[in-house]
Amino acid sequence: MIDEIKQAAQARMIKALDALASNFNKIRTGRAHPSILDGIQVSYYGNDTPLSQVANISVEDARTLSLTPWEKNLVPEIEKAIMKSDLGLNPSTAGAVIRIPMPMLTEETRRNFTRQAKSEAEHARVSIRNNRRDALAEIKALMKEKAISEDDERRAGEEIQKLTDKYVAEVEQAFAAKEKDLMEI
Repeated sequence: MIDEIKQAAQARMIKALDALASNFNKIRTGRAHPSILDGIQVSYYGNDTPLSQVANISVEDARTLSLTPWEKNLVPEIEKAIMKSDLGLNPSTAGAVIRIPMPMLTEETRRNFTRQAKSEAEHARVSIRNNRRDALAEIKALMKEKAISEDDERRAGEEIQKLTDKYVAEVEQAFAAKEKDLMEI
């Protein structure tokens, strides 16, 4: 019973780390990376569709993304969607290929992106702590039902705290790496 609760808590903590990694990928650094465009939706026959499902996205060089739409008539829609996004990107079209140069980051935008990354890291830490709280509540409920002893409850609580500390440390490492990446010129 206790092992199942610990495994479930650990699985949820890992999901929080995965979500953090995905959110960090959306915060752009000075380099071109296809995941920067993950949140962009394109109007495709009246439906909002993720950009990655209507075009091939590739990295042309360190500072340029290249998009090749599956259908040529989507080029203006894709350009419009990129311009509307709050990423500050200006696509340029050459026939059926859309190139997106990554602008240099100013000191101010670097600081703003770092603040955004710090906020995402804090959300991940809170999520991990909430998972700890839920697991401890489940263990307390088991003790109230007399399914486990007080010693088992205390031991399980310590193990869950160790898991929490481990994943919070991983969040800290991920944030430190992202911050270093953002502040790098």
